[in-house]
Amino acid sequence: MASNPVAPTLDVIAIGNAIIDVIANCEDSLIEQLGLARGGMMLIDTDQARDLYAAMGPAREISGGSAANTLAGLASLGAKCGFIGQVAQDQLGEVFTHDIRAGGIEFETPARAGDPPTARCLIFVSPDGQRTMNTFLGASHYLPAEALDEATIAKAAVLYLEGYLWDPEEPRAAMRKAIAAARTAGRKVAFTPSETFVIDRHRDDFIALIDDGQIDVLFCNEHEMAALVQNDDFETGLAMLAPKIPVLVVTRGPEGAVALSGGERAEVSAEPIERVVDTTGAGDLFAAGFLFAHVRGMNLEQSLKLGAICACEVISHYGARPERSLQALMAEKLT
Repeated sequence: MASNPVAPTLDVIAIGNAIIDVIANCEDSLIEQLGLARGGMMLIDTDQARDLYAAMGPAREISGGSAANTLAGLASLGAKCGFIGQVAQDQLGEVFTHDIRAGGIEFETPARAGDPPTARCLIFVSPDGQRTMNTFLGASHYLPAEALDEATIAKAAVLYLEGYLWDPEEPRAAMRKAIAAARTAGRKVAFTPSETFVIDRHRDDFIALIDDGQIDVLFCNEHEMAALVQNDDFETGLAMLAPKIPVLVVTRGPEGAVALSGGERAEVSAEPIERVVDTTGAGDLFAAGFLFAHVRGMNLEQSLKLGAICACEVISHYGARPERSLQALMAEKLT
């Protein structure tokens, strides 16, 4: 990585899907009836999106997208952030644009004319808070490399990338261009593979990025780590990945999280919570807390702790964006 004497003006800039989440409660019997994998995420086409929306009960619409959710958490903590993602010139695109800018996040990617429409994720929430996600990627598939300004990438301390957007060809090329720009500028690259099905499709690419030293911070859950290393044993997975990545962060749901960096290991338990309402965005907000602490030079344990605090807040209500001030929560709980 080249050195850059120019101080960054943003903490984190992220590239990800620009999505509106459509969230509805349901019984597990409906998930079974629809043939969905409970707790999973699958990509759907226009017809499937229409059919699933028709099967949903009363729903609420909230701006989402994995990396955008992480930025919303970072902004709530007081970070300066920017987002790069593609919406269409339609109502949902206007909603997404308004919401992310209202959160204090820079967003200058021009909206795309014509079809397909802005992406949306249809989320069925079970009585225990588990979410089953069905994503129509729409316009977000068409983020061109030309939409990236290398100077914009260079002004952020960390470039954060979500694996969900690696699937389509155009945004994959854009993300590769962004990685090169960040490395040239001497900035850090953080990455999450997002889901095991994404790893199944692009594992060779992800392993090449890791082996080539292109990733400085890797976020994954224990199932994604197993898919990456093709080994189900947790400790073996850590031992295989940690030497290749400056900072490895692995979440384990209710069992907390582990981070390894330079031979140091830290672990935290999940924050106590009275009732899990909706697990949508838990990993995204964990990444927000960790990245905020990491950029500010906090140690591994403090970074994990703040990640757990942020994840706990978001699973206490519907939607993947924080409703309480995470800055206030940090001041209250992080000692």
